Amino acid sequence: MNMEAININDFNNHRIKEDTVIQRILGGEKELYEILVRRNNQKIYRVIRGYLKEESEIEDVMQNSYIKAYTNLHQFNLQSQFSTWLIRIAINESLAELKKKGKTLHLNSQSSDDDFILKLPDHKQLNPQEKMAQKEAKQLLENAIDQLELKYRTVYIMKEVEEMSLKEIASILGISLANTKIRLHRAKDMLKEILYNLSNTKDIFEFGFNRCDRITKIIMKKIS
Repeated sequence: MNMEAININDFNNHRIKEDTVIQRILGGEKELYEILVRRNNQKIYRVIRGYLKEESEIEDVMQNSYIKAYTNLHQFNLQSQFSTWLIRIAINESLAELKKKGKTLHLNSQSSDDDFILKLPDHKQLNPQEKMAQKEAKQLLENAIDQLELKYRTVYIMKEVEEMSLKEIASILGISLANTKIRLHRAKDMLKEILYNLSNTKDIFEFGFNRCDRITKIIMKKIS
């Protein structure tokens, strides 16, 4: 086996092949597991976030998933992606956490199609006002996603946020490709409705009592 030194800082641009890293970890270089963790942190966080909302619980599940994956790394099939295997572990850990809290996952649905819900602009050269608008739009979308039923939320996050293929999502969740498409379509339909209701409410941008009193006094003072 080629035992040349690996620079962990190379993980970001994926210069090091995944199977090489895994084989060397299994060969005793456990410090190289950091490469796999860093490569998958964002994806795993988002997938688990589809199941759990408490940040402390999400971090616990992330840690448990990575530890379980490391402990059972010898069982990993190098023919598939490590992230796919890790996500399955993370989902099982998330479901176990939900079960502890007395919550269950219900599966089922109907219909299909494609459509964007809310497109956030590129971060590029945004001015402060645009950055604030982007932040608020992001928060709005996250809050809307949180309102989706679990089975729709997870599919939406995997496909639209993490840009995983429908085939991979179907494989991970153990459902048909058709059912995956149906859930994605339903998730988008529900998101549109949630976002519409949020934007259509008369409760937003309220001019509350204190502000009303203050501005009234200022105006009356100016005209007297």
